[in-house]
Amino acid sequence: MFELKKGALYVVATPIGNLGDLSARAREVLAGADLICAEDTRHTRQMLNALGLDRPLLALHEHNESERVAQVLAQLQSGKTLALVSDAGTPLISDPGYRLVRELRAAGITVSPIPGPCAAIAALSVAGLASDRFCFEGFPPHKASARRERLNALAGETRTLVFYESAHRIEECLADMRAAFGDGREAVLAREITKLFETVLDGTLASIADAVAADANQRKGEFVLIVSGAPENEDAALREGRRLYAKLSEVMKPSQAAKLAAELSGAPRKALYGGE
Repeated sequence: MFELKKGALYVVATPIGNLGDLSARAREVLAGADLICAEDTRHTRQMLNALGLDRPLLALHEHNESERVAQVLAQLQSGKTLALVSDAGTPLISDPGYRLVRELRAAGITVSPIPGPCAAIAALSVAGLASDRFCFEGFPPHKASARRERLNALAGETRTLVFYESAHRIEECLADMRAAFGDGREAVLAREITKLFETVLDGTLASIADAVAADANQRKGEFVLIVSGAPENEDAALREGRRLYAKLSEVMKPSQAAKLAAELSGAPRKALYGGE
């Protein structure tokens, strides 16, 4: 058992599904903290109850984070020990906490990590795609136009791409990725990691999209979508062709978009339409 520092904030990673993934050190921090800042106090209360713990909670989420900074800072400056948790996984990774941590560090407060589960890293570890260089993109924009624009900008990225997505938008997101990256781009879809219905689908964006469309169960839960980066040796004409095809396919039939994109870029039409 280690001694908690007074006046310090501990950023605690919590399980993404299986409660057994909570580290012994994380449990000690949660048990000893004077106050736990939680994204959803109801969710965190359930976790604490399952652990047999009862600690004071303070709601800290995306809508009130800025307002909470002064309150949290005052608690820490008075010598109290605080913990920060999100609903699941590592705080700040597509979750609230960035503003708080930035302000506390600027004020000279000790902020210490208690590492543990992270859905993006867990999925990447079993994907079988290049993991030496990767780019975490979090959740794509919710609005279709903004999402397509963002994905189009990533079409030439050579690092492995890691995204989060919700059940409500997984089919739309896969369709937009097919348009931006090509049907044949290698990908992995990890669903409900560490939970009872954990599923890891691999193949191409086209085959994964087909599998999701064919099985309603594959459209439930929480998703990590990992997409292979663009080939290092992909020539400039093909990259430009993919970019143009992604934009044109928003307003015309795929076959027409591929034909026009090929004419404008000099890329082979077959490489744009069908991922071959």
